Amino acid sequence: MIATLASPSLFGEPRLLRVSGVEKCTDAFIADMIAYLERPADDVTIVLRHGGGVRGKKLLDAIRSGSGGGIEVQCPELKRETDRVDFVQAEFRAAKRRIRPSAVRTVVAAFADDLAELAAACRQLIADDDQEITDATVDRYYGGRVETNAFKVADIALGGRSAAALVELRHALATGEAPVPIVAAFASKLRTMAKVSAYRGTPAQAAQALGLAPWQVQRAQRDAAGWTEAGLAGAILSIAEADAAVKGGSRDAEFALETMVRTIARRGEQR
Repeated sequence: MIATLASPSLFGEPRLLRVSGVEKCTDAFIADMIAYLERPADDVTIVLRHGGGVRGKKLLDAIRSGSGGGIEVQCPELKRETDRVDFVQAEFRAAKRRIRPSAVRTVVAAFADDLAELAAACRQLIADDDQEITDATVDRYYGGRVETNAFKVADIALGGRSAAALVELRHALATGEAPVPIVAAFASKLRTMAKVSAYRGTPAQAAQALGLAPWQVQRAQRDAAGWTEAGLAGAILSIAEADAAVKGGSRDAEFALETMVRTIARRGEQR
């Protein structure tokens, strides 16, 4: 199949072949690809996506050695918010464009769950606006996306505004936000608050020790102001209950979300 797809075109047209899941490939695929690397076709580019592991190591070693013009592009998973912030900053740095730190955080919050969409948003901002990217710029392009983001609901609830948080929750659900990411956003916020509130040291020391950005520490400290240990424990418990509910443990996932939001807005007090 590789030989057929990568054979020279009758009209000399360039070709791009993309192969995913190479970490699950067969021995025959490995043998055929190594053979292809010895005599690569002109005007053909083959992209192999390997998700990690030892399967296909012989093929990966051949590519890393430069056989057939092969190169390796490492794409580590961006698990933390700080990683996504660094990613956005690197995109604008590579384009020699300026973006304000607050605008970076807004873009990251709007596309927290999809790296491809985050990259596309960066490219659009870079292509369509030749000035420094500000919060107003991001709002003009992605205001609707940011407003219905799960983190927006969490921020309002943490501010103690129960009614406003419930309205925003309903708006988020009505515009397509799924219950599971909403719970995940609350969990992320409360985890950071718990870590920061338990750490004794300066914000800079906390950022380094906890693997957070300084602005995340400062925001978590602000969010945690006025909370008690019992309140944090109660809030985390309510999130765990909501998480179980939205993943099949309850027939009414939306009611579980509303209960969680009310508990967070009351700083963890159960009523």
